[in-house]
Amino acid sequence: MEISAMKALLQQHYGMDVSVQALDGYEERNYLLKDSAGQQYICKVGNAGGDLHLLDVQIKTLAHLANSPVSAGFQQVKPNVRGEAITAIPAGYMRVLTFLPGKIWVEAPAHTPALWNSLGSFLGRMDKALQDFAHPAAYRIYSWDLRNALAAREHLGAIKDHERRRMVAYFLLQFETEIVPQLSQLRMAVIHNDANDYNLLVHGEAVTGLIDFGDMVYSQLVNNVAVACTYAMLHQSDPLAAAARVVAGYHKEWPLTSAEISCLYYLVAARLCISVTNSAKQAAAGSNNSFHFITEKGAWTLLYQLIKINPLAAEDAFRIAAGLPSLINASDDYQPLLEERKQHIGRNLSISYRQPLKIWKGALQYLYDKKGRTYIDCVNNVSHVGHCHPTVVAAIQRQAARLNTNTRYLYDDLVAYAKELTATLPGELKVCYFTNSGSEANDLAIRMSRHFTKQKDVIVLDHAYHGTSTVAMELSPYKFDGKGGFGKPPHTHKAVNPDLYRGEFRYGQENAGAAYAEDVAHIIARLSAEGKGVAAFICETLLGVGGQIPLPAGYLEKVYQHVRAAGGVCIADEVQVGFGRVGSCFWGFELQEVVPDIVVLGKPIGNGHPLAAVVTTPAIAEAFNNGMEYFNTFGGNPVSMATGRAVLKAIQEEEMQQHALDTGAHFLEGLKQLMQKHPIIGDVRGHGLFIGAELVRSRETLEPAVPEIDVVVEKMKDRGFLISTDGPLHNVLKIKPPLVFNKENADALLAHLDTVLGEFSYPGN
Repeated sequence: MEISAMKALLQQHYGMDVSVQALDGYEERNYLLKDSAGQQYICKVGNAGGDLHLLDVQIKTLAHLANSPVSAGFQQVKPNVRGEAITAIPAGYMRVLTFLPGKIWVEAPAHTPALWNSLGSFLGRMDKALQDFAHPAAYRIYSWDLRNALAAREHLGAIKDHERRRMVAYFLLQFETEIVPQLSQLRMAVIHNDANDYNLLVHGEAVTGLIDFGDMVYSQLVNNVAVACTYAMLHQSDPLAAAARVVAGYHKEWPLTSAEISCLYYLVAARLCISVTNSAKQAAAGSNNSFHFITEKGAWTLLYQLIKINPLAAEDAFRIAAGLPSLINASDDYQPLLEERKQHIGRNLSISYRQPLKIWKGALQYLYDKKGRTYIDCVNNVSHVGHCHPTVVAAIQRQAARLNTNTRYLYDDLVAYAKELTATLPGELKVCYFTNSGSEANDLAIRMSRHFTKQKDVIVLDHAYHGTSTVAMELSPYKFDGKGGFGKPPHTHKAVNPDLYRGEFRYGQENAGAAYAEDVAHIIARLSAEGKGVAAFICETLLGVGGQIPLPAGYLEKVYQHVRAAGGVCIADEVQVGFGRVGSCFWGFELQEVVPDIVVLGKPIGNGHPLAAVVTTPAIAEAFNNGMEYFNTFGGNPVSMATGRAVLKAIQEEEMQQHALDTGAHFLEGLKQLMQKHPIIGDVRGHGLFIGAELVRSRETLEPAVPEIDVVVEKMKDRGFLISTDGPLHNVLKIKPPLVFNKENADALLAHLDTVLGEFSYPGN
C-alpha cells in the first residue's frame, strides 16, 4: 500500500497525523508511525479474508495482560475513532498498537546468561498471568503448534539435500515415539507460541517486551518454553547452556513439571523441523519473502548441533537448571548389571572397552550413552544407513502392525524384494534364499555348493571369518586357529592371505594378485592328487577380520578361473562390504571385475534387523532343489522383506553409494596425510567407507604396535569416537561407519587421532 494512502486511512479512522515507514512482515504488512510529539505506534494491515476471530484473541490477550503485573512488557491496542480495536478498510483490516522500545533479540550486542535467564523469567511471568485466560479462537489446528509437528512430514520432499532431509525425518520420528504418547499428560494453556528472535525486545541484559501474538494457540504449556529455548539456542557455540538458563528463569516464575522438562529436547527439535520444512516448502513454491527464510540457516546449524547432544544430557541440564535431581551418575561402573550379565549371559560374549559403555539410543551416525555422552559410531557397519533411519523404522513399524508370518503364504514383498535385490547384481545371480544372519547364509551357501558339485572340500583364506554356525566356524581360521579353537577340519583348506603390506608379494609388485592366486591352484592340485575335487572357494571380497585388506587387482579373476576349472563354485561373502560401502561399486566383488556363482549377504541388508540372503544362479538353485524341502521359519518373513526393501530404497534414493565414495576418498586422503606425520601408521588402505590403518612400531620390521593400538582405541573412545581393531596381529584400526557418516565426522576423527598418535614415538621411525 502506498504511504500516502496509509496516512489518509490513519487520519480518517484514527484522527492521527503521523509519518509512516514500511517495515518487514511475515504475513501482515507492518508500518512504523510517529506523530509530531515523537510518540510512536505500530500499524498492522492484513489482507481481506483474514480470520477476525484470531485478531480478536490477540486483542483480548493484550487486554488481559494489561491488567496483570506484567503489563509493561506488551503492546496495547489503540482504538479507532469509533472505539473499535479492528478497522475494516478496502484492502482488508488494520490495527494500531502502542510502540515498545528496545532492540530486538537478534540485534542485541551480546547474548549473556543473564539475558537468557531474563527471557525465561519474562515468559514465566507472562504464562502465569495467562493461566486463567481462554478464548474460543485459540482452539485451532495450526501448523506452527508443536503438537502438530508431524504434519511437517508432508513437506519433507521439498528438502533436496539427503542428509538434511534424513535428519529432519529422524527428529520427527523421535517426536512421534517420544513425545506424542506424553502429550495428553502435559498441562494445556493459551500460549504466545512464537517468542522468536524478532519478536523479543531487550534492553541491556533484560528482556523488556514481546510482540506479535499472531501464532497464539491453545496447546501444551511447555511448547511456549520450547519455542523460546529454540531461538535462544540459535547461533550459540553452547546451545544447551543457553536453553538451560531460559529454563531456570522460567521455572523460578512458573514451575515446570518433570514430564514437561523431559520433553523439551525433542520439542526444540520439532520447532526446528517445522521451520526448515516450511522454508523448503516456501522455496519450492517460489517465495521471495525474506521472512520465510530469515532463520533457515541458523535453524539448520542448530539441528546439526542438537543431534550431537545426548537427549539424556539435555534433559539432565534442564532438570538441574530447575533445581531437580540429576538423572546421570557419572561414576556408575555398571557393576550390578555386569554381575547379572555374568550370571545369565554366556561369559564368552565379550564387551568392548575397558570401561563398558551403556548405549541407550542411536541417531544416524551417533550413539548416546547413559552418562550423557555422545559418540560418533565409526565402526558399526550393521547400521548401514544409520541408526534408527526413519524410513526403515517406519517400514518395520507398518509391517509389524499389519502382519508377520512365514513364507508358506503368498505376499508381494517377498518376490518384490527378490526382484529389487537381484536387479543390483550382474549375470545369472537371479535366485534368492532369505535367512536370518550372515552365518546362516554362509552355511546355506556351502550346503548348496556341495549339492551342486557333489564335493565336500572348501578353500578359504587364512585368518578368514564367516560366522558362528558349525559349518561357518569350520570355514573360519580366525576361530578354529584361535584361542579355544578346534583346529582346521580336514575338508577345509587355507589359502594364503593376499596381503600386499605383509605378504610375500607386496605393493608395487607386478601381477601380485595372480601370484597370490597360485596358492589356490596349488591347493586344488593337491586335492586332485588325493582324488578329491573342490566344492567351493569362499572369501570376503574385502577382507575384514583378515586386516581390512582390499584384494590385489586380478586376484579373484585368477582364483575363479582355477576353481571353476576344477568344477568348484565361487562364493563371494559380501556380509561386511556390500550394498555400496566401497563407493565405486555396489558390491565388493565388482572391484575385481568378476561375477561369483553365489553371493552371501548379511549385516547391512537389514540395517540391524535380523536379515540375510543367499543369491545364486538358476542352475545351482535347481541342483539344490533335489526333493528335500528348504524351509526357514523366519527367513523372508513379511517384516524382514519390508525392512530389506526400505534399506535398499534408502541407499538408492539417498545416493549413499556416491556419499561413501566421496566421504571415503576424503577420509583416506586425511589418513594418508597423518601417515606422513606419524610413523606409527604403517599402512592405510580401503575403498569407500571400508578403511583400515595398520599401526606398527617400526616401518622396517613391521613390528605390530600392540598394545599401543588398544591405547589409541580407548583414548579415541574417551574423545567420542568408537573405533575398533582387526587383523591377525590385532594391530589394524577398523573403520566401517554407517554410510551417513560425513566429512565433518571424518575431519573430527582425524583431528583427534592426530593428537592421540602424537603421544607415541619410536626411535628410528
